[in-house]
Amino acid sequence: MKSFKLLLRFLTVGGLVLLLLIPLLMIRGTISDREQYQQQATERVSQSMAGPQQFIGPLRVVPYKETRVADTLNAAGKPERKAEVVEGYLYQTPKTLLVQGSLKPDTRRIGIYDVRVFEWQAGVQAGFEPLELPAVEGRVYGEPTLVIGLADVRGVVGSPDFKVDGRPVAMESGTASLAGRMSGMHAGLPQAAGIALPASQVIANFRLNGTQALGISPIADSNRITIGSTWPHPLFGGSFLPNRKQIRADGFSGDWEISSLASSAQSQLGEQLSKGEGSLTRRSLRSYRGDSKELSPAAAPSPSGVDTGIDSVDISLVDPTDVYTQVDRASKYGILFVVLTFVAFGLFELIKRLPIHPLQYLLVGLALAIFFLLLLSLSEHLEFVKAYLISAVACIGLQFVYLSGVLRSWLRASGFAVMLTALYGVLYSLLISEDNALLMGSLLLFGILAAIMWITRKVDWYELGSSLR
Repeated sequence: MKSFKLLLRFLTVGGLVLLLLIPLLMIRGTISDREQYQQQATERVSQSMAGPQQFIGPLRVVPYKETRVADTLNAAGKPERKAEVVEGYLYQTPKTLLVQGSLKPDTRRIGIYDVRVFEWQAGVQAGFEPLELPAVEGRVYGEPTLVIGLADVRGVVGSPDFKVDGRPVAMESGTASLAGRMSGMHAGLPQAAGIALPASQVIANFRLNGTQALGISPIADSNRITIGSTWPHPLFGGSFLPNRKQIRADGFSGDWEISSLASSAQSQLGEQLSKGEGSLTRRSLRSYRGDSKELSPAAAPSPSGVDTGIDSVDISLVDPTDVYTQVDRASKYGILFVVLTFVAFGLFELIKRLPIHPLQYLLVGLALAIFFLLLLSLSEHLEFVKAYLISAVACIGLQFVYLSGVLRSWLRASGFAVMLTALYGVLYSLLISEDNALLMGSLLLFGILAAIMWITRKVDWYELGSSLR
C-alpha cells in the first residue's frame, strides 16, 4: 500500500496526457482543413485559368466511313440483308519526336494562398513515315487531320504556329475524329481525301498556360524531351526520370531520351482510344505509345475522370517549404513534448518534494499544445523559420513566467525554460533534416531515457510513495 499513492499519481498524469491528445488532434484537424482550403484555391485557379497540362501528339488521323452488309432477322423472323454505315479512323504516331521549351513560373494568389502557375514556351518537331490507307470494300476515307492532345485548351496563348512540310496550317479547337476521347486542337492536312499520306515533318511553336504540373507523352518511336525553367524546385515524376538534369539556384533543366522499346505509351494510347472512355488528356494521367493502327468505332465516352494509365514525363513546380507539411510533421511530436515535460514535472515533484496540482499539469500541457496552433497561423503569413521562432519564444516565455510561481523559484523555471528551448531546437532540426529525422528522433529518445534512468538510479520509490501526501 505504500506505493499506491505513487501509482495513483502516475495514473493521474497518464490520464492528463491522454486528455491532452484531444486538443492536439483538434489542431491536426485544423491543419488538414487549411490544406484543403489551399487545394480549393488551386482548383479555383485551374477553373479560371488552366489546370495541370498534358501534351500528347502530334498524331495524323484519317477518318473513314464504311458500309457493311450483315445478315439479320426482320420483325417477322425472316432473314434479310441489311446495310449499315460504320464510322472509324486510322491514326499514326510520329517516327521521331523532339519536344523542348521553357517553363516560365508565376504565382496566382487566392486569399492567403499562393498557387504556382506556368507558361510553357514550347517547340515541337515531329517526323512521320508514309502511311498507306488499306483498301477495304465499302470504305471511304475522309480528310486527314493533324491532332494535338491537351488537357486544358484554355491554356493556349495567342495563335499557335504550326507548319507541315514548311506550309502553315491553321489550328482549330477540338480533336475532330478523336472528339470525346481526347481534348485539344486540330488542323486539316493538305493531302486529299483517300490518298496515302506521304512522309512528313511537323514543326510547331506555341505557348501554353497551366497550373503546377506539365506532362508530356513519349508517343513516337524515338523521343527527345528537353525542358528548362527559372524555378529552382522541380519535381520530376511520371514514368521516366531525366537522363540528364541540372538543378541550380536560378533554375533547372532536364533532358529525356526515350525509345518505344522502353515505353508502352504507343500501345496504351491504342488501348485507351479503342475504349473511348473519357478524355485521354485528363490530368491524373501517366502517358501513351503506337505505330499506325486501325480503330473500330468506340462507345460513347464515359463522363468519369478515370486514370488513363498512359506513360508520360511529368514536371511539377513545387514549393519545398510547404508550411502545412512542416506544421503537420511538427504536430506529430506534440505528445512527445507533453510527455517529456510531465516527466520532468514528476521528477521535480517526487525528488524535491514539491507538490504540483494536476490542474497545473494540464495548463502547462495546453500551453505546449497551443505552440502548434500559433505555428500554423503565423506560418501562413510569415516565413516558416520566423513563425517557428516567434511561436517558440512566446510559449517558452509563457511557461517561464507561469512555472516561476508553480515551482516557487525563478531558477527552477529557468531550468525548465532551457529544457523547452532545447526541445524546440531539436524539433526544428528534425523538421529541416527530413532524411535523418528518424535517426535523430531515435537518438533523442534514447538520450532522454538514459538521462532519466541515470537521475533516478538511486531513488527509493517505496519511500517516495509513502511520503506523498
